[in-house]
Amino acid sequence: MAHIIVVGNEKGGAGKSTVSMHLATALARLGHRVETLDLDLRQRSLGRYLDNRTAFLQKSDLTLPSPGHTQLPDADKDGLTVNESANEEKLSEAVAGLDAACDFIVIDCPGSHTRLAQVAHSLADTLVTPLNDSFIDFDLLARIDADGDKILGPSVYSEMVWSARQVRAQAGLPPIDWVVLRNRLGAQQMVNKMKIERALERLSKRIGFRVAPGFSERVVFRELFPRGLTLLDLKDVGVKQLNISNVAARQELRELIKALKLPGVDVTF
Repeated sequence: MAHIIVVGNEKGGAGKSTVSMHLATALARLGHRVETLDLDLRQRSLGRYLDNRTAFLQKSDLTLPSPGHTQLPDADKDGLTVNESANEEKLSEAVAGLDAACDFIVIDCPGSHTRLAQVAHSLADTLVTPLNDSFIDFDLLARIDADGDKILGPSVYSEMVWSARQVRAQAGLPPIDWVVLRNRLGAQQMVNKMKIERALERLSKRIGFRVAPGFSERVVFRELFPRGLTLLDLKDVGVKQLNISNVAARQELRELIKALKLPGVDVTF
């Protein structure tokens, strides 16, 4: 059976598609069979990222390890409120069809609450939640007091993850390994940054997730998208000498995959 990795939260701009693409491509480069699904049926950021990769590799006459991509068959892009149950069935069918043929299925969720995203969370063996290092994004996980020191209660997203965990428990499935990434970190060690770190540590024990390092804010991620490339592809497309920022970013990717503790994955890059 495939190990299902869901990358999700309910806020845009946290780097979900960048994390999904780098994670899926890294696993493919490590020799695993990987398939991806993009549940943002309108914007399709991950889907377009992979389309860009296919076009660039064909144009450059290159062959690089790449994840596959499955688009939900005839998924409706406009009337989501009317056709949610139909799309939910298509998602379940797509995952079931890929289950035996893949080692990993990476599902990229939209930056909003949809029924598809809710179903995907209940399918997750590993849930990865990228989080910008701000209290605006921290509010995705929990409500806090004005000083940022006291946790008042869980957010609607945390409650949705709790519901997904209950669904899995009722089905007799293993619990979700929930990993929150501190993503798009700035270089400076600010007071706000330290407050968020302490708040995440307290909250992780309360609602049950692990904290892992994500990616720092780097220009290279925006430059890679049009060609569909990842940090691991740079040398293969002719970049002879990686700059310090690129080397540091590769190290962040390496540490991220190690932190996820995925079954059968030995990080060798």
